[in-house]
Amino acid sequence: MAYEPTPEQKFTFGLWTVGNTGSDPFGSSVREKLSPAEIVRLLGEVGAYGVNYHDNDLIPIDATPAERDSILKDFRQALQETGLVVPMATTNLFGDPIFKDGAFTANDPKVRKYALQKTMLNMDLGAELGAKVYVFWGGREGTESDATKSALDSLKHFRESLNFLCEYNRSQGYGYKFALEAKPNEPRGDIYLPTTGAMLGFIETLDYPDMVGVNPEMAHEHMAGLNFMHAVAQAWDAGKLFHIDLNDQNYARFDQDWRFGMQNLKQTFFLVKLLEDVGYEGSRHFDAHAFRTEDYEGVKDFARGCMRSYMIFKEKAERFNKDAEIQGLLAEITKSDPEMEKFDGEFTSEKAEALKAYSFDRKNIAARGLGYEKLDQLTNELLMGIR
Repeated sequence: MAYEPTPEQKFTFGLWTVGNTGSDPFGSSVREKLSPAEIVRLLGEVGAYGVNYHDNDLIPIDATPAERDSILKDFRQALQETGLVVPMATTNLFGDPIFKDGAFTANDPKVRKYALQKTMLNMDLGAELGAKVYVFWGGREGTESDATKSALDSLKHFRESLNFLCEYNRSQGYGYKFALEAKPNEPRGDIYLPTTGAMLGFIETLDYPDMVGVNPEMAHEHMAGLNFMHAVAQAWDAGKLFHIDLNDQNYARFDQDWRFGMQNLKQTFFLVKLLEDVGYEGSRHFDAHAFRTEDYEGVKDFARGCMRSYMIFKEKAERFNKDAEIQGLLAEITKSDPEMEKFDGEFTSEKAEALKAYSFDRKNIAARGLGYEKLDQLTNELLMGIR
Protein backbone atom coordinates (compact mmCIF):
# COMPACT_ATOMS: atom_id res chain seq x y z
CA MET A 1 0.00 0.00 0.00
CA ALA A 2 1.45 3.39 -1.00
CA TYR A 3 -0.11 5.36 1.89
CA GLU A 4 -0.49 8.37 -0.38
CA PRO A 5 -2.80 11.24 0.66
CA THR A 6 -6.23 11.30 -0.93
CA PRO A 7 -8.67 14.20 -1.36
CA GLU A 8 -11.21 12.23 0.69
CA GLN A 9 -9.02 12.56 3.79
CA LYS A 10 -9.03 16.39 3.50
CA PHE A 11 -5.47 16.81 4.77
CA THR A 12 -4.78 20.48 5.45
CA PHE A 13 -1.92 22.56 6.83
CA GLY A 14 -1.77 26.13 8.05
CA LEU A 15 0.34 28.83 6.47
CA TRP A 16 2.01 29.06 9.89
CA THR A 17 2.93 25.36 9.96
CA VAL A 18 4.93 24.59 6.84
CA GLY A 19 5.80 28.30 6.72
CA ASN A 20 7.38 28.16 10.18
CA THR A 21 10.95 29.43 9.89
CA GLY A 22 12.28 27.48 12.88
CA SER A 23 12.71 30.35 15.31
CA ASP A 24 12.08 29.74 19.01
CA PRO A 25 12.57 31.67 22.27
CA PHE A 26 16.25 30.65 22.23
CA GLY A 27 17.17 31.13 18.57
CA SER A 28 16.40 33.03 15.40
CA SER A 29 15.08 31.69 12.11
CA VAL A 30 16.91 28.90 10.27
CA ARG A 31 14.76 29.00 7.11
CA GLU A 32 13.96 31.92 4.83
CA LYS A 33 10.39 33.18 5.11
CA LEU A 34 8.14 31.98 2.27
CA SER A 35 5.31 34.04 0.84
CA PRO A 36 1.76 32.67 1.24
CA ALA A 37 1.72 31.80 -2.46
CA GLU A 38 5.01 29.90 -2.14
CA ILE A 39 3.60 27.95 0.83
CA VAL A 40 0.51 27.00 -1.19
CA ARG A 41 2.72 25.71 -4.01
CA LEU A 42 4.81 23.69 -1.52
CA LEU A 43 1.62 22.11 -0.17
CA GLY A 44 0.45 21.39 -3.69
CA GLU A 45 3.73 19.60 -4.35
CA VAL A 46 3.35 17.26 -1.35
CA GLY A 47 -0.30 16.43 -2.12
CA ALA A 48 -2.23 18.36 0.53
CA TYR A 49 -5.93 19.08 0.10
CA GLY A 50 -6.10 22.56 1.59
CA VAL A 51 -4.44 25.44 3.38
CA ASN A 52 -5.70 27.33 6.44
CA TYR A 53 -4.60 30.71 7.72
CA HIS A 54 -4.59 33.34 10.44
CA ASP A 55 -5.34 36.80 9.08
CA ASN A 56 -1.75 37.98 9.62
CA ASP A 57 -0.18 34.82 8.19
CA LEU A 58 -1.69 35.98 4.92
CA ILE A 59 -1.77 39.78 5.27
CA PRO A 60 0.75 41.46 7.62
CA ILE A 61 -1.01 43.53 10.26
CA ASP A 62 0.48 46.80 8.95
CA ALA A 63 0.13 46.04 5.22
CA THR A 64 -1.05 48.87 2.99
CA PRO A 65 -4.15 48.35 0.82
CA ALA A 66 -1.90 47.96 -2.22
CA GLU A 67 0.25 45.34 -0.47
CA ARG A 68 -2.89 43.51 0.64
CA ASP A 69 -4.25 43.40 -2.89
CA SER A 70 -0.95 42.14 -4.28
CA ILE A 71 -0.62 39.37 -1.69
CA LEU A 72 -4.21 38.23 -2.23
CA LYS A 73 -3.77 38.22 -6.00
CA ASP A 74 -0.70 35.96 -5.74
CA PHE A 75 -2.39 33.74 -3.12
CA ARG A 76 -5.50 33.23 -5.22
CA GLN A 77 -3.37 32.48 -8.26
CA ALA A 78 -1.46 29.81 -6.33
CA LEU A 79 -4.73 28.26 -5.13
CA GLN A 80 -5.97 28.12 -8.70
CA GLU A 81 -2.71 26.56 -9.94
CA THR A 82 -2.59 23.86 -7.28
CA GLY A 83 -6.30 23.19 -6.74
CA LEU A 84 -5.94 23.68 -2.98
CA VAL A 85 -8.93 25.01 -1.04
CA VAL A 86 -9.24 27.15 2.11
CA PRO A 87 -11.53 25.24 4.49
CA MET A 88 -10.76 27.19 7.70
CA ALA A 89 -9.79 30.69 8.73
CA THR A 90 -8.86 32.15 12.10
CA THR A 91 -7.72 35.43 13.65
CA ASN A 92 -4.37 36.13 15.26
CA LEU A 93 -5.52 37.62 18.58
CA PHE A 94 -2.30 36.84 20.43
CA GLY A 95 0.75 38.07 18.48
CA ASP A 96 0.50 41.84 18.43
CA PRO A 97 1.45 43.75 21.61
CA ILE A 98 -2.10 45.14 21.87
CA PHE A 99 -3.16 41.63 22.97
CA LYS A 100 -0.66 41.34 25.82
CA ASP A 101 -3.59 41.07 28.29
CA GLY A 102 -5.82 39.03 26.02
CA ALA A 103 -8.29 39.94 23.30
CA PHE A 104 -11.92 39.14 24.13
CA THR A 105 -11.02 38.92 27.85
CA ALA A 106 -8.71 41.96 28.09
CA ASN A 107 -9.51 44.39 30.87
CA ASP A 108 -9.35 47.31 28.42
CA PRO A 109 -12.65 47.66 26.50
CA LYS A 110 -10.81 49.21 23.53
CA VAL A 111 -8.79 46.00 23.16
CA ARG A 112 -11.95 43.90 23.30
CA LYS A 113 -13.64 45.97 20.60
CA TYR A 114 -10.51 45.99 18.43
CA ALA A 115 -10.48 42.18 18.67
CA LEU A 116 -14.06 42.12 17.39
CA GLN A 117 -13.18 44.46 14.52
CA LYS A 118 -10.14 42.39 13.56
CA THR A 119 -12.17 39.19 13.63
CA MET A 120 -15.04 40.55 11.54
CA LEU A 121 -12.67 41.83 8.87
CA ASN A 122 -11.04 38.42 8.58
CA MET A 123 -14.41 36.67 8.58
CA ASP A 124 -15.19 38.78 5.52
CA LEU A 125 -11.98 37.66 3.81
CA GLY A 126 -12.37 34.02 4.87
CA ALA A 127 -15.85 33.93 3.36
CA GLU A 128 -14.44 35.31 0.09
CA LEU A 129 -11.83 32.53 0.07
CA GLY A 130 -14.43 29.82 0.72
CA ALA A 131 -13.78 28.99 4.38
CA LYS A 132 -16.65 27.26 6.17
CA VAL A 133 -15.08 26.83 9.63
CA TYR A 134 -13.80 29.68 11.79
CA VAL A 135 -11.50 28.74 14.66
CA PHE A 136 -10.96 30.70 17.87
CA TRP A 137 -7.80 30.00 19.86
CA GLY A 138 -7.47 32.33 22.84
CA GLY A 139 -3.71 32.26 23.23
CA ARG A 140 -3.64 35.32 25.50
CA GLU A 141 -7.06 34.81 27.12
CA GLY A 142 -5.81 34.16 30.63
CA THR A 143 -3.61 35.40 33.45
CA GLU A 144 -0.28 35.07 35.16
CA SER A 145 -1.83 36.24 38.45
CA ASP A 146 -5.49 36.03 39.36
CA ALA A 147 -5.05 39.34 41.19
CA THR A 148 -5.07 41.04 37.78
CA LYS A 149 -8.36 39.94 36.31
CA SER A 150 -11.76 38.59 37.32
CA ALA A 151 -12.34 35.11 35.93
CA LEU A 152 -16.10 35.70 36.02
CA ASP A 153 -15.84 39.01 34.17
CA SER A 154 -13.51 37.41 31.64
CA LEU A 155 -15.98 34.62 30.89
CA LYS A 156 -18.71 37.26 30.55
CA HIS A 157 -16.62 39.28 28.09
CA PHE A 158 -15.71 36.14 26.11
CA ARG A 159 -19.38 35.14 25.94
CA GLU A 160 -20.48 38.60 24.83
CA SER A 161 -17.81 38.65 22.11
CA LEU A 162 -18.80 35.26 20.71
CA ASN A 163 -22.48 36.13 20.84
CA PHE A 164 -21.74 39.32 18.89
CA LEU A 165 -19.73 37.41 16.26
CA CYS A 166 -22.45 34.77 15.96
CA GLU A 167 -24.90 37.58 15.21
CA TYR A 168 -22.47 39.00 12.64
CA ASN A 169 -22.15 35.57 11.04
CA ARG A 170 -25.94 35.37 10.77
CA SER A 171 -26.36 38.94 9.51
CA GLN A 172 -23.83 38.41 6.72
CA GLY A 173 -25.15 34.97 5.79
CA TYR A 174 -21.67 33.45 5.95
CA GLY A 175 -22.77 30.15 7.45
CA TYR A 176 -19.56 29.67 9.40
CA LYS A 177 -19.28 26.98 12.03
CA PHE A 178 -17.29 28.43 14.94
CA ALA A 179 -14.77 26.06 16.56
CA LEU A 180 -13.24 26.89 19.95
CA GLU A 181 -9.74 25.59 20.64
CA ALA A 182 -8.61 24.86 24.21
CA LYS A 183 -5.10 24.97 25.66
CA PRO A 184 -4.11 24.79 29.33
CA ASN A 185 -1.21 27.25 29.34
CA GLU A 186 1.46 28.91 27.17
CA PRO A 187 1.86 31.69 26.33
CA ARG A 188 -0.18 32.74 29.40
CA GLY A 189 0.49 31.19 32.76
CA ASP A 190 -3.11 29.92 32.75
CA ILE A 191 -5.50 30.10 29.80
CA TYR A 192 -9.23 30.25 30.42
CA LEU A 193 -11.31 27.20 29.39
CA PRO A 194 -8.19 25.01 29.29
CA THR A 195 -9.62 21.74 27.96
CA THR A 196 -12.05 20.57 25.31
CA GLY A 197 -14.50 19.54 28.02
CA ALA A 198 -14.40 23.04 29.50
CA MET A 199 -15.14 24.51 26.07
CA LEU A 200 -18.07 22.15 25.58
CA GLY A 201 -19.56 23.31 28.87
CA PHE A 202 -19.06 26.98 28.00
CA ILE A 203 -20.68 26.61 24.56
CA GLU A 204 -24.02 25.75 26.16
CA THR A 205 -24.09 29.21 27.79
CA LEU A 206 -23.97 31.02 24.43
CA ASP A 207 -26.92 32.51 22.56
CA TYR A 208 -26.33 30.29 19.51
CA PRO A 209 -24.80 27.05 20.84
CA ASP A 210 -25.71 25.18 17.65
CA MET A 211 -23.37 27.44 15.69
CA VAL A 212 -20.39 26.78 17.97
CA GLY A 213 -18.33 23.62 18.41
CA VAL A 214 -14.72 22.75 19.19
CA ASN A 215 -11.37 22.35 17.50
CA PRO A 216 -9.51 19.92 19.78
CA GLU A 217 -5.72 19.83 19.43
CA MET A 218 -3.72 16.74 20.32
CA ALA A 219 -0.72 18.58 21.75
CA HIS A 220 -2.87 20.83 23.93
CA GLU A 221 -4.70 17.98 25.64
CA HIS A 222 -1.43 16.08 26.09
CA MET A 223 0.16 19.15 27.72
CA ALA A 224 -2.43 18.71 30.46
CA GLY A 225 -1.68 14.98 30.72
CA LEU A 226 -5.06 14.02 29.23
CA ASN A 227 -6.16 11.38 26.72
CA PHE A 228 -6.81 13.24 23.47
CA MET A 229 -8.94 10.52 21.91
CA HIS A 230 -11.31 10.73 24.87
CA ALA A 231 -11.69 14.49 24.33
CA VAL A 232 -12.40 13.95 20.64
CA ALA A 233 -14.93 11.23 21.46
CA GLN A 234 -16.72 13.57 23.86
CA ALA A 235 -16.81 16.30 21.21
CA TRP A 236 -18.15 13.85 18.61
CA ASP A 237 -20.76 12.52 21.03
CA ALA A 238 -21.93 16.08 21.65
CA GLY A 239 -22.15 16.79 17.90
CA LYS A 240 -19.47 19.47 18.31
CA LEU A 241 -16.41 18.15 16.45
CA PHE A 242 -16.29 20.94 13.86
CA HIS A 243 -12.52 20.77 13.18
CA ILE A 244 -9.45 19.00 14.57
CA ASP A 245 -5.75 19.84 14.97
CA LEU A 246 -3.40 16.89 14.58
CA ASN A 247 0.21 16.84 15.79
CA ASP A 248 2.15 15.09 18.54
CA GLN A 249 3.50 15.96 21.95
CA ASN A 250 5.32 14.56 24.94
CA TYR A 251 3.03 14.68 27.94
CA ALA A 252 3.38 17.62 30.35
CA ARG A 253 5.94 19.52 28.25
CA PHE A 254 5.87 22.90 26.53
CA ASP A 255 3.87 23.00 23.29
CA GLN A 256 6.04 20.96 20.91
CA ASP A 257 3.80 20.64 17.82
CA TRP A 258 5.67 17.64 16.51
CA ARG A 259 4.94 15.71 13.31
CA PHE A 260 1.76 13.66 13.55
CA GLY A 261 2.48 10.16 14.81
CA MET A 262 6.03 10.97 15.90
CA GLN A 263 5.74 10.28 19.63
CA ASN A 264 2.61 8.55 20.90
CA LEU A 265 1.96 5.68 18.51
CA LYS A 266 -0.79 3.87 20.38
CA GLN A 267 -2.68 7.06 21.30
CA THR A 268 -2.44 8.25 17.70
CA PHE A 269 -3.67 4.89 16.42
CA PHE A 270 -6.80 4.98 18.57
CA LEU A 271 -7.45 8.59 17.56
CA VAL A 272 -7.32 7.75 13.85
CA LYS A 273 -9.42 4.64 14.46
CA LEU A 274 -12.09 6.74 16.16
CA LEU A 275 -12.17 9.33 13.37
CA GLU A 276 -12.43 6.64 10.70
CA ASP A 277 -14.91 4.46 12.61
CA VAL A 278 -17.37 7.30 13.18
CA GLY A 279 -16.99 8.66 9.65
CA TYR A 280 -15.60 12.10 10.50
CA GLU A 281 -15.90 14.21 7.33
CA GLY A 282 -14.15 17.43 8.32
CA SER A 283 -10.63 18.57 7.61
CA ARG A 284 -7.75 16.64 9.13
CA HIS A 285 -5.60 19.65 9.89
CA PHE A 286 -1.93 19.24 10.82
CA ASP A 287 -1.05 22.03 13.25
CA ALA A 288 2.60 21.05 13.57
CA HIS A 289 6.09 22.24 12.66
CA ALA A 290 9.14 20.65 11.11
CA PHE A 291 12.26 20.35 13.25
CA ARG A 292 14.49 23.40 13.47
CA THR A 293 17.20 21.26 11.88
CA GLU A 294 15.43 21.16 8.49
CA ASP A 295 15.63 23.13 5.25
CA TYR A 296 12.54 23.30 3.03
CA GLU A 297 13.20 19.85 1.61
CA GLY A 298 12.97 18.65 5.20
CA VAL A 299 9.76 20.63 5.62
CA LYS A 300 8.32 18.71 2.68
CA ASP A 301 9.43 15.47 4.36
CA PHE A 302 7.64 16.65 7.51
CA ALA A 303 4.40 17.40 5.64
CA ARG A 304 4.48 14.13 3.72
CA GLY A 305 5.22 12.32 6.98
CA CYS A 306 2.14 13.75 8.71
CA MET A 307 -0.14 12.56 5.92
CA ARG A 308 1.63 9.23 5.43
CA SER A 309 1.42 8.43 9.14
CA TYR A 310 -2.32 9.12 9.14
CA MET A 311 -2.81 6.77 6.18
CA ILE A 312 -0.71 4.07 7.87
CA PHE A 313 -2.76 4.31 11.06
CA LYS A 314 -5.93 4.25 8.97
CA GLU A 315 -4.80 0.97 7.40
CA LYS A 316 -3.90 -0.40 10.85
CA ALA A 317 -7.38 0.52 12.09
CA GLU A 318 -8.90 -1.42 9.20
CA ARG A 319 -6.76 -4.43 10.16
CA PHE A 320 -7.82 -4.11 13.80
CA ASN A 321 -11.47 -4.15 12.76
CA LYS A 322 -10.94 -7.28 10.63
CA ASP A 323 -8.62 -9.24 12.94
CA ALA A 324 -10.56 -12.35 13.93
CA GLU A 325 -8.83 -12.89 17.27
CA ILE A 326 -9.09 -9.26 18.33
CA GLN A 327 -12.74 -9.03 17.29
CA GLY A 328 -13.48 -12.34 19.02
CA LEU A 329 -12.09 -10.98 22.29
CA LEU A 330 -14.07 -7.75 21.88
CA ALA A 331 -17.25 -9.72 21.19
CA GLU A 332 -16.72 -11.75 24.35
CA ILE A 333 -15.95 -8.66 26.44
CA THR A 334 -19.00 -6.73 25.25
CA LYS A 335 -21.54 -9.53 24.82
CA SER A 336 -25.03 -8.89 26.06
CA ASP A 337 -26.52 -10.62 29.07
CA PRO A 338 -30.10 -11.85 28.49
CA GLU A 339 -30.76 -11.64 32.22
CA MET A 340 -30.00 -7.91 32.19
CA GLU A 341 -31.96 -7.06 29.06
CA LYS A 342 -35.21 -6.86 31.00
CA PHE A 343 -33.79 -3.81 32.78
CA ASP A 344 -32.87 -2.03 29.52
CA GLY A 345 -34.86 0.63 27.72
CA GLU A 346 -36.99 3.40 29.15
CA PHE A 347 -37.38 3.81 32.86
CA THR A 348 -40.44 2.39 34.55
CA SER A 349 -41.20 2.07 38.24
CA GLU A 350 -41.59 -1.69 37.74
CA LYS A 351 -38.10 -1.99 36.27
CA ALA A 352 -36.64 0.06 39.10
CA GLU A 353 -38.31 -2.16 41.72
CA ALA A 354 -37.25 -5.34 39.92
CA LEU A 355 -33.64 -4.10 39.66
CA LYS A 356 -33.58 -3.21 43.35
CA ALA A 357 -34.79 -6.71 44.17
CA TYR A 358 -32.39 -8.56 41.82
CA SER A 359 -29.69 -10.64 43.54
CA PHE A 360 -26.23 -10.09 41.98
CA ASP A 361 -23.49 -12.67 42.56
CA ARG A 362 -20.94 -9.98 43.33
CA LYS A 363 -17.98 -12.26 44.11
CA ASN A 364 -18.46 -14.43 41.03
CA ILE A 365 -18.74 -11.40 38.76
CA ALA A 366 -15.62 -9.84 40.29
CA ALA A 367 -13.62 -13.06 39.92
CA ARG A 368 -14.02 -13.24 36.16
CA GLY A 369 -10.96 -12.25 34.12
CA LEU A 370 -11.62 -9.89 31.24
CA GLY A 371 -8.75 -10.66 28.90
CA TYR A 372 -7.63 -7.04 28.60
CA GLU A 373 -3.93 -7.92 28.86
CA LYS A 374 -4.17 -10.18 25.83
CA LEU A 375 -6.23 -7.66 23.87
CA ASP A 376 -3.76 -4.89 24.54
CA GLN A 377 -0.81 -7.08 23.58
CA LEU A 378 -2.51 -8.05 20.32
CA THR A 379 -3.00 -4.34 19.64
CA ASN A 380 0.70 -3.72 20.24
CA GLU A 381 1.64 -6.59 17.93
CA LEU A 382 -0.62 -5.23 15.22
CA LEU A 383 1.02 -1.81 15.49
CA MET A 384 4.49 -3.40 15.46
CA GLY A 385 3.70 -5.22 12.23
CA ILE A 386 3.55 -8.74 13.66
CA ARG A 387 -0.14 -9.26 12.84
